[in-house]
Amino acid sequence: MPEDTVFTVQEVARYLRMQPVTIYKHAKCGKLPCFKVGANWRFKKSTIDRWITEQEEKENNKRTR
Repeated sequence: MPEDTVFTVQEVARYLRMQPVTIYKHAKCGKLPCFKVGANWRFKKSTIDRWITEQEEKENNKRTR
């Protein structure tokens, strides 16, 4: 899958194994990096992958304290 792939809500939900309603909530409150195209949320794969790495690092740092 190319790094410049852009996901819809349903696609990123499958990718992250989350429910679409949860993706909408996280997008709306800024917990997930995203942008809007018209009225639709979009998620860039490379940005989501970077966000996943950052979340892992935060969790690992919490555990080592």
